[in-house]
Formats: sequence, C-alpha cells, structure tokens
Amino acid sequence: MLPDNIANQIAAGEVIQRPASAVKELLENAVDAGATEIQLFIKDAGKELVQVIDNGSGMSETDARMCFERHATSKIQSIDDLFHIRTMGFRGEALASIAAVSQVELKSRMHTEEIGTFIEIDNSFVKRQEPCQTAVGTSIAMKNLFFNVPARRNFLKSNAAEMRHIVDEFIRVALAFPHLQFSLNSNGQQMFHLEKGSLKQRVIAILGQHYNSKLVTVKESTDYMNINGFVGKPETAKKTRGDQFFFVNNRFIKSGYLHHAVMNAFAEMIPAENYPLYVLFIDLDPAHIDINVHPTKQEIKFDDEKILYAFVQSAIKHALAQFSVTPALDFELDPGIQQLDAVTQPFTEQKKAQSANTSIYKTFMHANQAHVIDQASNLRHWKDLYEGPPAPEKPTHAHTETASVIDERWQEAATDHKVPVQVHQQFILSQIKSGFILVDQRAAHERILYERYQRALAEKPMATQQSLFPQTLELLPADAIIISEMLPDLQALGYDLEPFGQHTFVVRGTPADIQTGNEQASIEGLLEQFKHFSNELKLSRREKLVRSMARNNAIPPGRSLDTREMQNIIDELFACSTPNVSPGGRFTFISFKLNDLERMFERGA
Repeated sequence: MLPDNIANQIAAGEVIQRPASAVKELLENAVDAGATEIQLFIKDAGKELVQVIDNGSGMSETDARMCFERHATSKIQSIDDLFHIRTMGFRGEALASIAAVSQVELKSRMHTEEIGTFIEIDNSFVKRQEPCQTAVGTSIAMKNLFFNVPARRNFLKSNAAEMRHIVDEFIRVALAFPHLQFSLNSNGQQMFHLEKGSLKQRVIAILGQHYNSKLVTVKESTDYMNINGFVGKPETAKKTRGDQFFFVNNRFIKSGYLHHAVMNAFAEMIPAENYPLYVLFIDLDPAHIDINVHPTKQEIKFDDEKILYAFVQSAIKHALAQFSVTPALDFELDPGIQQLDAVTQPFTEQKKAQSANTSIYKTFMHANQAHVIDQASNLRHWKDLYEGPPAPEKPTHAHTETASVIDERWQEAATDHKVPVQVHQQFILSQIKSGFILVDQRAAHERILYERYQRALAEKPMATQQSLFPQTLELLPADAIIISEMLPDLQALGYDLEPFGQHTFVVRGTPADIQTGNEQASIEGLLEQFKHFSNELKLSRREKLVRSMARNNAIPPGRSLDTREMQNIIDELFACSTPNVSPGGRFTFISFKLNDLERMFERGA
C-alpha cells in the first residue's frame, strides 16, 4: 500500500497543476467560509508563495487539523448532497493536495474562540501544531510549490505565463462574487483592489472603465432556469478572447457549446473572427447538472444542453433588440424567442421530434455542414477551378513539387511574363512548364512573413513606422502581462510600445508593412494568435511570437489582389528557404502536371 504522502502527491497531480490551481481552490474555500473580505498575496508568480487571508467563519482546532486529510470535508453529509451542490468546493481534495506538494502554514480562529490554531505542514506531515493569536477567519500560506517534486517544478512556465493564469483565476472568482471585497498583491505591489458592489461595478473595475456605457443587460427568468449578466455592444467585440465568462450557479465554466449560442446571437452584427464580451450567470436546479466530471470543476454536464442553448441565444437576442443595439428583429420567425416554449414547458417526445427540424439542431448535424466535401468524388480537388480561365497554350513559369529544383526552374522562367490569375479571391493560379500551380494566398504569405520575421529577430530589426497620433491601448491584466514579457522581441519586429500605467500601453509605431491606423487591431490580433499557440509546449516564446505575427498579418481569403501583388507573392514564396509549406505545415501550393490533365480529359485515348 502506498504511503499517505506519496498517494497525496499522485492525487495532487490532478488538482494542483500550477500555482493558479492553488489560487482557485484557496479563494473558493474562503468564499465557502462566508468571508466578506478576501486578500491574495503572491510571490515569484506563486512559486515561492500563495497566501489567502479571509475574515470568514474560521475553524476549530479539530477542523484545522482534519482539513488536510484526504476527502475530509464538512460540505457533503449524504450521497444526495452530491446532486444538490451549492458550495464551490466539496470533494475535500484541495488542501490535502496542496499540503502534499508544498510547505503550508495555517492560522485560523472562530469568532466564538479567543485564541486560534497554528499548523505547519511539510510534505503532508504535520511538523507543528499550537495555539496562536490571530484574527477571526483563516490565513493559509502555500510556500515553495513542488519543492519535493522537482520534475514537476521544472515544467512550470515563465513567471509572466504563470502570473497570467493566477490573474485569470482571481478574476473568475471575483466576478462571481461582486458583493465580496477582493485584493491581489504580487511581489509587494497591488494589482487589484475590488470593493464590494454590483455586478456591473465589478465588471467595469476588472475589464475597464471604457465599458461603462457599452454593456447591455441580459435578464430572463423561467421556471426551469434564470440568466442574468451583461453582453458588450457589438462595437466592443475584439479579435482576442479573454472577455468571455460563463457561470453556472456562480461557478465559472468552460463550454464551447454555450459560447456557440452567444456567437449565433451576435451573428451578422460582428465580424466572424471577432469575439463579443459577455459575463453571463445561469442559475438552475443543481439536480439538472453534474459538476463532478473534472478535477477543476470547470467542465460540467447538463441533462439537456439544447434547452440551455436555445435559452441563452434567445435571451441575448432579446436583450440586444430591447436596447436598440440591433436592427428590428422579427421575433415571430423564432418561436424560441417569442414564447421560450422549449424552456417553460416539458420537453416531450413530440417536441423532441419537432426540434429535429430546427436550425439549431441542423447546425450540428453532419449532413448539413456547409464545409463537408463530397468524399465520393474523385475530382473534388478540381471543383473550385471549373469556372477558371482556359489553360494557356504555352506554359512558361517553371516549377515542380520537388523543393531542390524550385529555384532553378523558377529562374529559368523569370524572363517570361505570363499573368497570374486569382481564383475565388483565395488562390493564385500560375502556369509552369509542366502544367500549372495553385497557390494558397494566405498560406504562402504566412510563409513569406514568417521567414521575414525570423530574420528580423536573428539579424536585423525591422523598420518601424511612427504613428502621427500615438494610441493608448488598454488591455486585460493577463494580456498586459503577455505584452510586457514580449516587449524586446516586439521592438525588434517593428513595434514601438511603452508601458503607460497599469494594464495600459502607448503605441507609438508599428511595423512598416502594417497599415497606419490599424495599430490596435494589429496588436489584438497578435495577442489572439499568441494565445492560440500557447498550448504548443514544444514551441519557444519567440517561435510562438513569430508564428503569431505571420498568421495575424497574412493576407486573408476573400481579399482581391492585383497582378503585381500576386506576382510578388509568387516570387517571394519561391525565394523562401522552405516554400512548400506554411509555418503550421499546410501546403502553400499544389502542382498540376500537363500530362495528368491530358489523361483526365482522355486526350491520350
């Protein structure tokens, strides 16, 4: 049988993955304790210290000792309690896991007691327990995370990256409980001080004062569930994620399904690649959900997701129309908005059959996906070209799919001047001696920019285009940390940025190839792409930055190109060291050989 301390370390691997995991658990315990003031102290991005001090109910001497035992919790008394959970924590794993991978000091006192309890734990073993003088409530300090598991400590990311995760967890808990006071101090500096107030005041305090007049209230109630909160007006939508929050029974959750419902509600009001702000709280009977499906409790199951989808989408559409944010909407076309029958009435077998014909249901059915290609057709690669221009009589540009002969054949054809053709504003068709090539304009431009930015970081910094009127850029706290960490590399890539107060930067210049006046969108897009690459653990920070810049600034599908722009893309692509694929591994072009075309049209028969 495993010793308790080793068993705890194994269990801790699921619960405490990084300092932010401990922050979440300790803040939620403070909320469950009935605290009205909660302070969070961080040192060295949580690697040296995570401390939470609250003025909650405190613990008796017995409870203070028992709380570090595995599955010791006072929040569950019977099996039925598992299906009616209203507290944030309930499994009794958090403190045992924290004590297994760090050095812990706890002080706690109940208001009925004159003296409190002090406990010191090291690697799950109690080193000291004694009475102490302390304020009512609990102070718990987690020091030297993973000191006894050095391999796991080595997997922690940079301080800036770990601090971003901590700020994310802090914001999620603070948004869920606006009636409580929260503060966050990092390395002796105060990052947040959030007074008690309304949800709107809390949203503005965290996300920025500029949202004060740009929030739309969402509020709908039925017998099955309630929803309240805010969405941002369409003009506040950004290219970066980060302003999206879903809470179910005050618990932050991640749900791509419900996010899709919000995006559908904003359809045709914001660009497809933008994300609206939303802070939405769904309240329903805990019997309808299962939150015990993931160690972090951020992923939950609903007994009927379709009802939630329709309810969320309808409530947001209703709110946007009510506040005259959108053009007049014909609610008669959508019975889900008009009467909310799917929510207010039982979901019978007859209604299930009816729902199969709705657009919501069809959207998620394979046969109705617009992007599904007819796999039975052997000629599917040629469908996009059937309206293209007829093949010229004499191919002149030379190229084959073999990288080693690309440059030789391309130079051989450089004296000819055949005009490339754009196909559906996505591809560039150009002749070569053996047939023709079809270039993906975005993938090709991404490869060109990627190698250009790599050279800028390794050899010569890029030119900066100074802005006539510098812009002030206010970011989310987590995004501000990302930008601060990347400032030296951003300057080498042509950005002229300076910190300007908390979470704010002044943009004085951008790379010369970025259109003037597009500074904010450029940086927001860069941030979004950087977050996209954040899960690629094998990539260095610089590599993520270069790939993000290339993807963000590449020519998008749907943009018309003139002849010179198309020729430049072709010429620059084949001057690259690796012209065949984009940085992400997609083909930049496909070769079509003349003899294959002749066979296809049975010319040889």
